[in-house]
Amino acid sequence: MNWITNYVRPRINSMLGRREVPENLWIKCPETGEMVFHKDLEENKWVIPASGYHMKMPAKARLADLFDNGDYEALPQPKVAQDPLKFRDSKRYTDRLKDSRLKTEQDDTIVAGLGTVKGVKLVAVVHEFNFMGGSLGLAAGEAIVKAFERALKEKCPLVMFPASGGARMQEGILSLMQLPRTTVAVNMLKEAGLPYIVVLTNPTTGGVTASYAMLGDLHIAEPGAEICFAGKRVIEQTIREKLPEGFQTSEYLLEHGMVDMVISRHEIPSTLARVLTIMMKQPAISKETALARVPDAA
Repeated sequence: MNWITNYVRPRINSMLGRREVPENLWIKCPETGEMVFHKDLEENKWVIPASGYHMKMPAKARLADLFDNGDYEALPQPKVAQDPLKFRDSKRYTDRLKDSRLKTEQDDTIVAGLGTVKGVKLVAVVHEFNFMGGSLGLAAGEAIVKAFERALKEKCPLVMFPASGGARMQEGILSLMQLPRTTVAVNMLKEAGLPYIVVLTNPTTGGVTASYAMLGDLHIAEPGAEICFAGKRVIEQTIREKLPEGFQTSEYLLEHGMVDMVISRHEIPSTLARVLTIMMKQPAISKETALARVPDAA
């Protein structure tokens, strides 16, 4: 950046009445290179229409898409210590948190809500990957535990949508402590006889995979999602061998029995409703209800 960029160009644009065009109006498909207008991508649930490639979906948008008519009760974010280790690398941890909150308009990586999906009441927990890579820290762990407690109180299932790089290094051992805490919360739900379903999204890695992301009664995955503990490059450098094509993708894990089904994002609400009615021994929903949203009250 220099004086031409900072001063001259804005002055010329203001005199000519020109407006700066946002850089994210067009999104490039990572697979085919196709350019897609951002509004078209949003309307298609962040799935590239031609290739079917599943882009990362914002957490709040996922909740609004999942619940009937986009109507749900947002669960509060618990208050925790912000920087317990006074951590600093190239930046202070508190500054990284401020940047992520400004970027995502969220307190931390976890967003949770209570509502109905095709008439089935459930609690949904979603990772926001744009908040420090969806990493698991004190705030995220506490939010997940509180979401499980709410599901127990409501006597309803919980659906988890992980998208994470793993534990949050800026919180050290305190981050790793969230793995057993969330595992205990999963067991509490199971002991109550309530279903726990995990919808694995891209990417689901590290300590999140090593804990609650792989403890579901049913594991659904979005197409092409990377699901692993250690990355492909780390494994190849460790064992000094080339890994198979598509290793650690949803389709590879389905073929080897690690996930139960791989389905398009468009089919997730109807699939969850259908599966949960079976698990909860509720009356079967009609095909029309499974394929369509609950109509607006109007």
